[in-house]
Amino acid sequence: MAQTMEECLVFLNEAKEALEKLQQLEGQEQKLVQEEAQLERSLEEEKKQMGAAVQQTVKKRREEISAAYEGEIRKAKEQLKKIRSKREKAKGKGIKGRIQEETAVFWEQIRDLKQQRRNRIKREQLPGIFQSPLYYSLYFPHFLKEYLMLFLCILVVFLAIPWGAYWLLPERKPLYLAGIYIIDILVAGGGYIFVGNRTKLPYMEPLRECRKIQDQILENRKKIRKTAASVRRDKNEALYDLGKYDDEIARLQQELEEVAEKQKDALNTFDTVTKNILKDEIENHYRAKLEQLQGDHQEVARRLREVQEDVKERRLHMTDCYGTYLGKEFMNPQKLGELCMIVQAGKASNVSEAIRVYQSQKK
Repeated sequence: MAQTMEECLVFLNEAKEALEKLQQLEGQEQKLVQEEAQLERSLEEEKKQMGAAVQQTVKKRREEISAAYEGEIRKAKEQLKKIRSKREKAKGKGIKGRIQEETAVFWEQIRDLKQQRRNRIKREQLPGIFQSPLYYSLYFPHFLKEYLMLFLCILVVFLAIPWGAYWLLPERKPLYLAGIYIIDILVAGGGYIFVGNRTKLPYMEPLRECRKIQDQILENRKKIRKTAASVRRDKNEALYDLGKYDDEIARLQQELEEVAEKQKDALNTFDTVTKNILKDEIENHYRAKLEQLQGDHQEVARRLREVQEDVKERRLHMTDCYGTYLGKEFMNPQKLGELCMIVQAGKASNVSEAIRVYQSQKK
């Protein structure tokens, strides 16, 4: 430890200069830490931008390739749908023509039977109502369909009409409903009996003959329905000349399979080859800037390590050479300057005395 005033001043000045140099290096260290962090963030951001550019470009190019093939597939499917629709129409037209052809004889018999009945009604001056199928359902039913028609007429006349009229009334009372039913029974029932008495009883024999004709007409209609159902169930389509449609459908299906296979190959080529080429091109675009940022980051990191090593050595030197005499409290340039002024003023001849004088002045 310095004993003379001159040695004491030299010691304090050296400590002050060393401390100022240490603080300067610490400030430089802080700036380098911030600069390194900024360069690291810039480097990461640039890498993120490069990765995003690669991902977006690859995704866009792949979608464009897929969309191009999807467009062709969509067109082929639309054509396939149209040709299938045309085929169904042609088949429907063929079935309709076949049904007409195979049922022509039954329709001809129906026309002949109706003409026979009209001629007899006209010749014998029978009631014209004998030509109506509804009449036979109401007065002379033979078949299930006619009995169902009779039952439906009963429901309409004796249920739907009375209740409909009742609910249309502004004021609804049970008595009104009873009155409506009485009127309905008198009108509908009386009308039914009246028509039956005027047509059925006086003309029973010719009515039976007309009934037979009606039975034959219904029988022929039944044959027509069976024939039509049989034609529709027939799986043999050779009769309808659908070969050109089948050939076109087969061609379009083959085209769809080929386009789908090409799409699969194109996407596979893109995923295994083209994607890597695009990735290399984009990375080459960013490489110069990334290398510059990496170089700057490495240079700043090197300088930071050097400064940190220098700071560490100077801190240890300060502790070994000055800290043991000055203490942590006076490891400050301003306080060291004040200690120098105390010594220069002759108030102390060594560091310990200068510290005591400083502390007494502060008290």
